Amino acid sequence: MTEKSAEKPATKPNGTARKRKPKADAVAPARAAWLRVILKWLGRAAGFVAAGYAALILVFAFVPPPINLYQLGETWRLGGITKDWVSWEEIAPVMARSVVAAEDANFCNHWGFDMAAIRKAIDEGGNRGASTISQQVAKNVFLWQGRSWVRKALEAVLTPALEIFWSKRRILEVYLNVAEFDEGVFGIQAAARHHFGVDARDLTALQAARLAAVLPDPKGRSASEPSSFVRSRARSIMSGAETIAADGRSACFEG
Repeated sequence: MTEKSAEKPATKPNGTARKRKPKADAVAPARAAWLRVILKWLGRAAGFVAAGYAALILVFAFVPPPINLYQLGETWRLGGITKDWVSWEEIAPVMARSVVAAEDANFCNHWGFDMAAIRKAIDEGGNRGASTISQQVAKNVFLWQGRSWVRKALEAVLTPALEIFWSKRRILEVYLNVAEFDEGVFGIQAAARHHFGVDARDLTALQAARLAAVLPDPKGRSASEPSSFVRSRARSIMSGAETIAADGRSACFEG
């Protein structure tokens, strides 16, 4: 046998190797499945939150809100707070007019958002004066303090709901009972006793105006020891309260 005959040609493989599918083809269905599961649970969570808020709105249309997140935080920080719920009939009418004149003069004319005030605030480059009493109730009762887009979005949803299911009088009643009038002093009854030693039903026009004047900054202003600014602001509020009574802008809660 010669060397040439001994050499055998190299054998070719019987077939070509199978091409492997990219891993992405196998991962994509699993990823999509997980995404569907996550979206499903997020939808359920959102529905649960919405149902919870809806239930609270309906309940608080008749029952006083027991406490809110801000009051809980202040209770922890201060070691206790002062609050005392009173019904609408136990609040001096001039107090309601004063707070509307001070915080939301068009309270009876809007559905939760004062678009004119919002446009004015945007033009002036800030948000001071843009929040209505209805918005403040939504924030104070159901949400938390501070500025965030999440809170603002929830507030924008809750405010129209309050306007639908609560009367204007109820919105104002709750507002007066949860607002802070001094550090750790919540509600108009506690404020009237704290600052003037009287009940909410016995507040005078001047006392009511001074209490309304401290609302934007209850920790920095005092109704019982008013600064020159608070005195001036109170006089303006007294005039505003008389104006909304005369022109009918208090009819939605006094009628």
